[in-house]
Amino acid sequence: MEPEEVLLEVAIKLIDKAVKTIPEDVEKALIEAYKTETSEVGVKTLEAIVENIRIAKEESKLICQDTGIPLFIVEEGLDAPWRIDYYRVFTEAVSKATKTIPLRPNVVHPLTRLNSGDNTGAGVPVLHVIKTRGGNIKVSFMPKGAGSENVSSLHMLTPIKTVEAIKNVVLTRVVEAGGMPCPPTILGIGLGGTAEEAMLMAKKALLRPIGDENKNPEIAKLESELFKAINKTGVGPMGLGGRWTCLDVKIEYSYCHTASLPLAINFQCWAARRATAVIEPDGTYKIL
Repeated sequence: MEPEEVLLEVAIKLIDKAVKTIPEDVEKALIEAYKTETSEVGVKTLEAIVENIRIAKEESKLICQDTGIPLFIVEEGLDAPWRIDYYRVFTEAVSKATKTIPLRPNVVHPLTRLNSGDNTGAGVPVLHVIKTRGGNIKVSFMPKGAGSENVSSLHMLTPIKTVEAIKNVVLTRVVEAGGMPCPPTILGIGLGGTAEEAMLMAKKALLRPIGDENKNPEIAKLESELFKAINKTGVGPMGLGGRWTCLDVKIEYSYCHTASLPLAINFQCWAARRATAVIEPDGTYKIL
């Protein structure tokens, strides 16, 4: 097959996998939350979530009716031999998948609210291409629902703010969000960089599996401290109260200007859908 044909096939498979199955690490975390939740309402809520995952898997049905905004992140090796129009291919993949899977048409014009009907339009699917070392191409797909995206935020802090101040901003946002992002959530946080870079880092952080700590010890410590603090807020599953408000906290960071401290927070709902594939230079690929 031609490179763009391979990519089209891969993209459609990623979309199908992402909207119908929960990543194994997320499912395990939700089952553990169900087993250890202390609130009666929380237990019932998590029981329904776990059952929902089982039925979707067995019957090849959508995990959630909100199939989100289609988002692709491509990590393209500098030595990759292919030259591909990613946006054209992914647009075709999303349009086809909307009809064949099917996906709920979610994408509308920001002012007229006219629905495109196939989840494509100006700037959609969302695409980020990152250059990396090597010769393969890594493609990740994340359908991002409105509930979690609507409570995401950017905070331009003054650089004199301490770690405790950063924690306070995050915890305040979690409590304000309540049940809107469908907790227990995963929090992606971008710290440093510039405003737009912080938001992208927060989104990229959500691709990391549960239990994966940042390699920087100071950042890893903040991830752990935030995780524990968030689960003491009592927001609980679906905002109805309980022990489990958050499944994990992921922080990506970048050095920033001496006069600024960007902090971006991107929530992901319990249905933390994502799928990734690696395409080799010879056109073979593996869905991870």
